[in-house]
Order: sequence, then structure tokens, then C-alpha cells
Amino acid sequence: MKKLLIPKKEFLMILLGVTILALGINWFTSPLGLVTGGLSGVTIIVKSVSEQVLGFGIPLWITNLVLNIPLFVISIRQRGIEFAKKSFWGVGLLTLALWYTEFIPNILDVQGDLLLGGIFGGAILGLGVGIVLKAGGTTGGTDMLATIIKFKHSRFPIAKLMLVIDGVIILAGMLVFGSVKAMYAIIAVFISTKVITWVLEGMNNAKAAFILSEKSDQIADAIMHKLPRGVTGIKAQGMYTKQDKDMLYVVVSQKEITRLREMAKEIDANAFITIADVREVLGQGFIEDFDTLA
Repeated sequence: MKKLLIPKKEFLMILLGVTILALGINWFTSPLGLVTGGLSGVTIIVKSVSEQVLGFGIPLWITNLVLNIPLFVISIRQRGIEFAKKSFWGVGLLTLALWYTEFIPNILDVQGDLLLGGIFGGAILGLGVGIVLKAGGTTGGTDMLATIIKFKHSRFPIAKLMLVIDGVIILAGMLVFGSVKAMYAIIAVFISTKVITWVLEGMNNAKAAFILSEKSDQIADAIMHKLPRGVTGIKAQGMYTKQDKDMLYVVVSQKEITRLREMAKEIDANAFITIADVREVLGQGFIEDFDTLA
């Protein structure tokens, strides 16, 4: 059980994030039938279909729990308990939040207006997910499914896998709720993505980190195997000490920067880390060059 413990601050941030996320689902996307992708989208579909077939809707939190259990089992077998630790708290608390937020009155009732629901729902979903990601956690679901597929088929980029999975879920939502609601759901997805980016500080696509450390080899190995991202070693010289050393250069997504910082500091508490905004990244693992897609 001790292996699953996380710092109190991160726990509270994840709890706050999933509560906001659950409010967005229970107040907007679920009542309006806006399937925005992710396992939350699947839970909305299951609830609607079960109401039609069984005469009662299967609660969102039950579907979320049932779908995430096998994903956790597979992830732990592939990468170990440490990899799934923060996701465990994110998924567990989100499942709980989906239940208790059902009893919180909607103070932002849009009275069936799909446009308002898409705008405010997307903003609230993005705020909740952004807070969870900033705490270093995830809400599981399609993120975890994508990493499972990536583990077996390393040639597939995570971003594209998530895009395909979410696209399939949104398509399923269109079949259940109709094309009009699917289009409003896409508006919600666009807004939530922008809000997530804003919460994670900045509107940039990536972050570049320069790391100076006496343990650069260990840090580079951790980044390549645990993140995983490619690392470049640049020969450098301390002008005061005149000592030669390696400076590590790595570009990561905004979601990964917190984890990168934690890994470097765990290995070397005295590591000097500079993090810079990157406006655009072309290449493997990020945005592909348009020429390669032609």
C-alpha cells in the first residue's frame, strides 16, 4: 500500500481536478449527450444505451470503474506499479467524484442550450483535466489505453493513438446522439484542449530543458527509459571551474515537464535545470513535418 502513496499536495490537486471534471460531465456533457472522447464519453454512451435497452441508466461512475480495471492490470504488468501510481489516484478519485457530484445542484444550468453547454462544459472539463495533469497525474482511460498499445507497437506515436481512440469514441457518440450533438461535442473538445494548455502554463506546444549535472548519464538514462524521450548530450565547460561536463538537451510535451523535473531532482538534487518555451516542434513524437505527410 505504501507504494501507492503520493504527497498530500498532489493528492489534493488531483482531488480538486477530478471534482471539477466530474461536475463538467454531470452538469453538461452527460445531460446534453455531448460525447467528447475519452472513457467519460464511453460512460455517457453506455448510460444512454442502457436506458433505452434496460429501462435504467448505468451510472457513469460504475462504467468508469469497470472499464479502467483491466487497463490498470495490463499497465502494471507492462510497466510496474510506479508507472500507474498517480493514474490510480486520478481514476479512483474520478470514479468517486462522478458519484458524489451527482448530488450537487447545477448552478450553471444552460437549459438545454447545446452551444452554451459545449462552451462551458469544455472549459470546465479542460480546467479539471489541466489541474490533474499539473499534479503529475492522469484520469486514465484513453491515455492509459494509448500507452498500452504504444508498449506493444512502439512505432505508433502516443498523440496519434489518442487521436484515433478519441475519434472512434466521438463517432460512436454521433451514432447514438446524432451528428448535431457530435459537432457541438467537437466544440467542447476544442475549448477543453485550449483550457488544458492554459492551465499547464502557456500556449506553447512543448518545453525544452537544459540540464547540467554531475550525474548526467543517470538522468539521461531515466529520461530515455521512463519518460521516454530522446536526449542530446552537449559538451560544455564551466567557465569558473574550467571543468568539462555534459549538458543534456531534451524537448518534452507540457504534460511531461513536471515528471522530467521530478526525475532529474530525484537523481541529483543539485542539478541545474533551465526550462524554455518551444513555439513549434517538428519531428518524431511531436508534430510531423508536412513534407513527410504528402
